[in-house]
Parts: sequence; C-alpha cells; structure tokens
Amino acid sequence: MDQLGVAVIGYGLAGSVFHAPLIAADPRMRVAAVVTSSEERAAQARAEHPGVRVVSSADELFADPAGIDLAVIATPNRSHAPLALQALAAGLPVVVDKPFAVTAAVAEEVVAAAEQANLPLSVFQNRRWDNDFLTLRDLMDRSELGEIRRFESRFERWRPTPKGGWREVGEAEDGAGILFDLGSHLVDQALTLFGPVTEIYAELDRRRPDVKADDDAFLALTHANGTRSHLWMSAVAPQLGPRLRVLGSTNAYTVSGLDPQEDDLRAGRCPDDGKPWGTVTPDKWGTFGAGENLRPIPTLPGNYPAFYAGMAATLLDGTPVPVDPRDAVETLRILEEARRVSGSASR
Repeated sequence: MDQLGVAVIGYGLAGSVFHAPLIAADPRMRVAAVVTSSEERAAQARAEHPGVRVVSSADELFADPAGIDLAVIATPNRSHAPLALQALAAGLPVVVDKPFAVTAAVAEEVVAAAEQANLPLSVFQNRRWDNDFLTLRDLMDRSELGEIRRFESRFERWRPTPKGGWREVGEAEDGAGILFDLGSHLVDQALTLFGPVTEIYAELDRRRPDVKADDDAFLALTHANGTRSHLWMSAVAPQLGPRLRVLGSTNAYTVSGLDPQEDDLRAGRCPDDGKPWGTVTPDKWGTFGAGENLRPIPTLPGNYPAFYAGMAATLLDGTPVPVDPRDAVETLRILEEARRVSGSASR
C-alpha cells in the first residue's frame, strides 16, 4: 500500500517526540521530510526515519513539495500561522500543533485560507485522547455521573527554576507562557465536553523572576449548559492536585497523575512496539461514586495514535478532520479573553 508522505516542519520536542513517532506508527503514513536548520537534529531525523528528506528551511520544502501529502507545523508558536498559510499556498493539507496561532483573528485567516483552497486543516489537540479524558467521556456517554455540575482539571508541575526554553522565558505576545501552552489543552477539553462558554474569570501570574509570561494560571468558565469548569495550570505547584475531579448530580470521578503517553514518547517508545499503549496499572485508576459508596474504576487506554489515524482517513477516505480548526479558534478566543480580564500576568 502506498503511504502518505508527511513533512514535519520543526524537529525539536514537538516534531521529534510528539508528531514523528505517531506518524511513523500509522500504517498509512510515513515521515517523508523533515525541516530543521540544526545539523544535530537533521542527523537525528535521518537516524530515526531512514530515507527521510531533510531540508534546512520551510521555503525549500514548499518550493518543491513533490511526494508530500501533508505538512505538520511543529515550530515555535509565533510561526504556526505563517507557516500554515505557506503550506496551504503550496497546495498542502496542514496539521498545526497547538496553540493554533497567537491570536484568534490570525487563526481565522488560516481557516479561511484552507476553506478557499479546499484543503484539509486540523490542529493537534492530542489530549482529547488522554486516558483520563476518554474514561470521563465514556462515563458521560453512559450517564453514570448524572448532570455535570463542576469540572475541575489541572496540569501542574513543580519547576521553581525555569529550564530556559522559549515556552517559559519568551514573551506572551509570541504565545509563550503556561496559559497558551497547557491552557490550550485544558480549555479545548472543557469545550469538547461541555460546549460554548458564556462567562470567563481568570487569574494569571508570573511567580518566577526569570520569566516574562505567565507561569501560574487559573480559569473559571461558565458554560451555556450550566456546567462550571475550573482549570488550573502551573509550573510552581509544590504539591499537585488531582488531574480531574468531576462532580455530577449522582456521582463523581476523580483521578490523579498524568496519562503515560507523553512520558513514553519522551523515553523513545513507539505506539507500534507491540506492547500495550496508553495503559496504567490498577493502582493508578480513578475513583468513582458518591458519599461512602466509592470504588476504583478502570482507566481506558489513551490513544494519541488516533489523531494521525484520523488524518489518514481524512486524506484517503474523505472523512472529517480529527479536530475541527474552528474549535481551536474558539479556544484562542477564550485564552485571549482570559488575558484581558486578568489584566495579564503582572504580579
């Protein structure tokens, strides 16, 4: 079977760890090209994907896109939209890493360009396939929780000293900061589960002296259906709260710890290595129930490979993209409004 040729633009953490292994694991895709100006990363790409074409600039790729069926934008946030527009102009379908762009207005321009060119466009919101999120969706689909009244969700770390990467020490205007990094996931999950938001409250802070953007944030969202989402993201949490705490009218679901897929990808594991993927042992299952009637509930396997399986289906079978880019535009609107109502990260 002929495989779709995918170009990964940017081969840092996002490109080499989160995108390329998932692409390579899909039987209908292959990493055909990598764009990186780093000789070290170029050598890494050639070692990890034998036969890959490596070029030093996106311009070089777009000037000769032969053999490329999909462009994946895995570069720093400020370049997401410009590169996506270039790829679309070159006639290529596009996947953009989150956040989709640094403003909702610019993201709208990319969506309009894709629609005008009649090309598929999607955004890599991989945490829709986290194990805890899939478990929660299953509970909701089976009406096990009743009416969801409060959704508490956290991505917290203890990193009192910044590592120095642009996500931490860059400017907020460039899409740096924890709100656009982890908040992109948390808001997307809340919107996916509970729909449109009518009210936004936000607290954004800079807690470490060496950062220019927010590193500690809280968002309270009121959804049109009445659910309230409380979302925490922090790099300076000495103790971590539960990953999810979901309170319904009949039962609740609480789970701690992160989905293992990120750590496995960082460690060099591939989803097609023949071993169980995205699973956790029973001691890491969440707790379900109400009052004293509580019990551990199995956590469904996480499934990041589903995103690129979905993109392959879009390109080969004509199915909808796995993540509608307009969902990402709405996420950006909420993140922008959070910055506005908080007065930005000034404390």
